[in-house]
Amino acid sequence: MITTSVHDMTFEGLTEWLAERGHKKSRATLVWERLYRERATDFAAMEGVHPECVKALAEHFHIESMGEHSRQESKDGTVKFLFRLKDGNLIETVLMRHKFGLSVCVTTQVGCNIGCSFCASGLLRKSRDLSSGEIVEQVMKAQRFLDGRGLEEAVSHLVVMGIGEPFDNYDNLVKFLDVIKHQKGLAIAGRHITVSTSGLADKIYTFTDDDLKVNLAISLHAPNDELRTRIMKINKAIPIEKLFKAMDYYLEKTRRRVTLEYILLKDVNDQREHALELAELIGERRSLVNVNLIPYNPVDEHSQYQRTERHVVSEFFDVLKKQGVSVSVRLEHGTDIDAACGQLRSKQIKKEAVAN
Repeated sequence: MITTSVHDMTFEGLTEWLAERGHKKSRATLVWERLYRERATDFAAMEGVHPECVKALAEHFHIESMGEHSRQESKDGTVKFLFRLKDGNLIETVLMRHKFGLSVCVTTQVGCNIGCSFCASGLLRKSRDLSSGEIVEQVMKAQRFLDGRGLEEAVSHLVVMGIGEPFDNYDNLVKFLDVIKHQKGLAIAGRHITVSTSGLADKIYTFTDDDLKVNLAISLHAPNDELRTRIMKINKAIPIEKLFKAMDYYLEKTRRRVTLEYILLKDVNDQREHALELAELIGERRSLVNVNLIPYNPVDEHSQYQRTERHVVSEFFDVLKKQGVSVSVRLEHGTDIDAACGQLRSKQIKKEAVAN
């Protein structure tokens, strides 16, 4: 029998599914706790769960749908996982250690169609969306890795910034957030979750109206349409004015701050005039926007881009600061491994292509 991932079920969905088969709500709660608090990988090993309930679950669901293909561990504590899905596709997930806790960066699609010219994730076109369960399972795999090391630590933060465009897989993103935030399970607080988009304006409106109570980040990377279109082809369809109109809707309705992500590319978007133009673009939104400057991780296939020197990063930072813009520089993780998102996956697929 073909089964589906139990991680695809929300708590309400699992409760309803079990109720239809004559099981009490309390059994759904127990199953949920065994899954997410005790990290069970086998229904039969779920202590205290009624045998009939175990049988029904095992007949219709599986718990694990991906295997660890490889893993890279950085001296700074960053762990990059390459997982192989049931259909053979590969995805990346990253576990990062911060002063404020442990965060996991999850992937939402197999490949990416956005096509940013500097990004390793887009080297391979999207072949499919991940199910909500496959996104949830990335977090569970990272947590089990910590458990296996005997570390009494829990994943406390999430960033949806891995391979793919999260808003292009919106329904599964919403289900994933429902599961991951549920108080009877991992209970990761919405204020500790950030979803990043390359700028799908229509979905920003939907995201706002759905009031998911998680943070929003927008990959901007340029202060004007001409430059942004050159490095991010999505800007041709959704220019900055349209994107910022959607962002303003989010800001007005939620009063949550938005992070504008800005990868610094040497001699492309990192000059003083770019910083001044960016400050002008942000304008009166200064109190509700933070610019996160991101050092570029070079990718062999995008050799036209180089990393901005540290002193130039500092100068760019200072210009924004003097213009009253809230700005930060992203702390780098995993610089001694394949740091760029999608890089490890791309290398492995190339190896397999050569071998075949």
